[in-house]
Amino acid sequence: MTRRAYGFAVGLAVAFGLVAWVASYRVGHPLRDPDGLAGPSYIRLPLIVLLFFLADVIPRVIIRNRGFANFASSVKEYTRQRWTRSRVALVLVGLSSFYVVYVAYRNLKGLLPFVRDGLKDPLLERLDRALMFGHYPANVLHEVLGTGVSAYVLSFVYTSFLLFVPVSLGAALVWSKNVSTGFWYVTALCINWVLGTASYYWLPSKGPWFANASLFNELPYTGVTALQNALDNSRYKVLIDPFGTESVQSVAAFASLHVSIIFTAALICHYVIPSRWVRWTLWLYFVLTTIATIYFGWHYLLDDVAGLAIGWIAVWIGAKTTGHVMGVQRHPPAAGDGVIGVFPPSSSPTQDHDADRPLSGSGAQSAKDVVGWRRDKPESAVSGGETSRDSSPP
Repeated sequence: MTRRAYGFAVGLAVAFGLVAWVASYRVGHPLRDPDGLAGPSYIRLPLIVLLFFLADVIPRVIIRNRGFANFASSVKEYTRQRWTRSRVALVLVGLSSFYVVYVAYRNLKGLLPFVRDGLKDPLLERLDRALMFGHYPANVLHEVLGTGVSAYVLSFVYTSFLLFVPVSLGAALVWSKNVSTGFWYVTALCINWVLGTASYYWLPSKGPWFANASLFNELPYTGVTALQNALDNSRYKVLIDPFGTESVQSVAAFASLHVSIIFTAALICHYVIPSRWVRWTLWLYFVLTTIATIYFGWHYLLDDVAGLAIGWIAVWIGAKTTGHVMGVQRHPPAAGDGVIGVFPPSSSPTQDHDADRPLSGSGAQSAKDVVGWRRDKPESAVSGGETSRDSSPP
């Protein structure tokens, strides 16, 4: 894999990290590592990668060996074949780049009220009502979709974003047959955070719910309600006494990174994933999330439009800097590729040849039976490490 595939993400992480450090020093606020559902990012992200690694290795070994025979030795052998030192290094580079950019993004977002004055919520609200012929977009959705079951469904969809980002990151880095394909997504994610931060400072706003919560009184109490209250309380604590709290200010509306990041994931998935149900699931997730941003008052209409533009730009820049093309480049699935089946597009810089060698010994014989290799293939070719198509992740 050439440096081109990961060089831009590393450079962006270094530059953006320095920007966050300088901004924090100038404002006089310490840099913080924001916690998530599973603890700090430096714990959460490696844990998710480890889980995806186990999901890659264990099922494949069980299938190839038709059970748990020689389990420990087969795990070691498959790990040694697929997880070479260079591949592990690339995964760590991708994870570290994302971590630095994300932490910088959260800190710069937190500094927004201390750097930029004059919220643009009144302007964005007037634009919303003009586009909807005098109505609030959220109220229109409440009338059309109702405020019962729809609220709980959309709440689940919206809050699932908190897990979607790290989980999709782990899948891209660990399950990609070619790591450069995963770096396309990692790079695009980093670009999303950077462009999203720039948009916050260009047009600072809080969002419809934070600006006028009374518009959403008819909605039931959901996970989104709890999240909005928590973010509002954290913002209040930071504005009152930024040095007396460990909370991070995380309220900003323009542009919608929920929309931009899920659009990024859906678009790259559309280009490279052969599984139709995976592609359509992500597009449905994108549509429902976009609706949820308006329904619950997280964003104005222009926020979502800007998020869509940021997502497309991120995918395009990510493609240019990692050696991919903006177009469909799926490969037909081969036996053993699994439901995800992430394939190296023809524009990828290299292929992970070490991952293509089958297991030797009993593992190779099981693979021969399961995958359906040609019966006339000499056994020496199997044990000797001849390249097999059964090499992608589960």
